[in-house]
Amino acid sequence: MIPRILEKKLIELSGYYPAVVVTGPRQSGKTTLCRMAFPDKPYVSLEALDIREFASIDPRGFLAEYRNGALIDEIQHSPDLLSYMQSDIDARPEPGRFILTGSQHFGLSQSISQSLAGRCGILVLLPPSLEELLTFPNAPKDLFSILWQGAYPRIYDQNIPAHQWLADYTTTYVQRDVREVINIGDLQTFSGFLKLCAGRTAQEINLTAIGNDAGVSHNTIRSWLSVLETSYIVHRLPSWHTNIRKQIVKAPKLHFFDSGLACYLLGIREPAQLYYHPLRGAIFESWATSEIFKMHVHSGVTPRIFHYRETRGIEIDLLIERFEGMDAVEIKSGATVSKTFFKNLEHFSDRLKNTAARNSLRKNIVYGGDATHKRSTIQVLSWHDIHKLMSHK
Repeated sequence: MIPRILEKKLIELSGYYPAVVVTGPRQSGKTTLCRMAFPDKPYVSLEALDIREFASIDPRGFLAEYRNGALIDEIQHSPDLLSYMQSDIDARPEPGRFILTGSQHFGLSQSISQSLAGRCGILVLLPPSLEELLTFPNAPKDLFSILWQGAYPRIYDQNIPAHQWLADYTTTYVQRDVREVINIGDLQTFSGFLKLCAGRTAQEINLTAIGNDAGVSHNTIRSWLSVLETSYIVHRLPSWHTNIRKQIVKAPKLHFFDSGLACYLLGIREPAQLYYHPLRGAIFESWATSEIFKMHVHSGVTPRIFHYRETRGIEIDLLIERFEGMDAVEIKSGATVSKTFFKNLEHFSDRLKNTAARNSLRKNIVYGGDATHKRSTIQVLSWHDIHKLMSHK
């Protein structure tokens, strides 16, 4: 298995807190990461029904088996265990006793906030970033193959064809995970909703339009989107609000975390189809946005990222707030830099001319070509140099 950037933060937090929780989507590599980081800790998984029953029926007895600590996998299957763990931790608050993983953030977060608030560190592990992914010996080197295959590690670690693995993952997610959270009578309708969301990646969210297309109510769509978001299938990119005297669209954008999953749901069956696909730009924008999100959370930092669009005027695909300023990023899938790429960035800079933000604004373009260079005040980054957004001066 490849090394993960989050390991450094995981080990750091284990030196502060009695428990550290690593959450994220299924199959993102949480168990592998934790076992690599803590090879000497006893490992127990609540995925197994007998172990889960033991932890649920006799939580004190279960914790007594691991009085010196353990790596407990899939903790969401026994949320009540966390209440008993609170007392155990309060009695013996040594740092790093328990390392917990959980896939279903929706059930897990509430239990943690009720039982382990102030007693644990919380980290998120998403599928590998591009920087991590390219350490797999069999990782593709061209952009469209990377977009099409996505970043779930088992595809690369086990050499499973991406289309096959993503089909199985989708079926498992819908038939198992979703049913554990919400009562869905018609799984086919939810599957259709999932595909509709893939067709709207990198678009502003319109609950009414999605509901009309899916044939369900506005409130149902709101609930279903929350499930997708809290299980790390999608995330909402909020609109950036400021005192600029323009009418600004306030709707968030919808982005899939994994471009390969979006491609599968859209029926894209091979990388070459992306060359002429009408959603190529949207898929690339979601991929780039996800990469920035991963760079933050895998460093243990809460992302402060936004989009910006005026009702009648410019739009910026991504705004990244930094302690010392802000990055404005235009994301273009084309392999050739065009002068049209620069237009919105320059106009946005003009919008900030009477604000303190203008002097600390960095302007960037991430595009589908191979050459990274600087043009005047704008940094032009090849897709494979996207990580430099977090470090360039």
